[in-house]
Amino acid sequence: MSHHIRTVVVDGHTLTRFGLTGLASAQPDIVVVGETGLGAEAAAIVATTAADVVVLETALPDVDGLRVARELRDRNPGLGIVLLTSNGEDDVLFRALEMGVSAFVAKTAPAAEVLAAIRHAAVAAGSFSASGLGQALARRQAAGAKAMLSPRENEVLALLGAGLSVAAIGTSMYVSHSTAKTYVARLYQKLGASNRAQAIMAGLRLGLIEQERPAVALARSGSW
Repeated sequence: MSHHIRTVVVDGHTLTRFGLTGLASAQPDIVVVGETGLGAEAAAIVATTAADVVVLETALPDVDGLRVARELRDRNPGLGIVLLTSNGEDDVLFRALEMGVSAFVAKTAPAAEVLAAIRHAAVAAGSFSASGLGQALARRQAAGAKAMLSPRENEVLALLGAGLSVAAIGTSMYVSHSTAKTYVARLYQKLGASNRAQAIMAGLRLGLIEQERPAVALARSGSW
């Protein structure tokens, strides 16, 4: 007989907990061995039921679900931890990653995604799975790159992307032509670019330039 994934559900919303329990129990490879609405009870239930996976809500009524996840991970490196959240913000996702959870799933996700997360957590507790991870990492990279540039350099990049010449950038920013050239040179240096096209490509890659109507921008371009 194949091993069933022994699962504990920790969710403060009674209906959600019943729904998750019913969904998981209906699977031939998953058995729900415990459930609670309180984070404070999670560790004891996981221990007494010898659970393989815990499905844990972030917004528990008594404690922070992420803190519960951290405590569970510290006690049991092999435990699969699936974090359910109604708050899909990037900072929650990265905190979940740092807390050592196995999977991060939005409460609005399809049932199949929740079940896939439980199965992933059962076999790969130490790896991290989240459907939005790639996009979140891209947004974090863009935010870091934006901070790397000064407000003036961000402005220069946007104007370059819109196809303005260095002279036109100087006029637009109310600075001299030589000052505009200095801004452009500094921007190229930070982006590792040697010309306008490379700077624009780097800006697009880092998410610093919105990719809108490039044909219009190119048509407006006075000098490259």
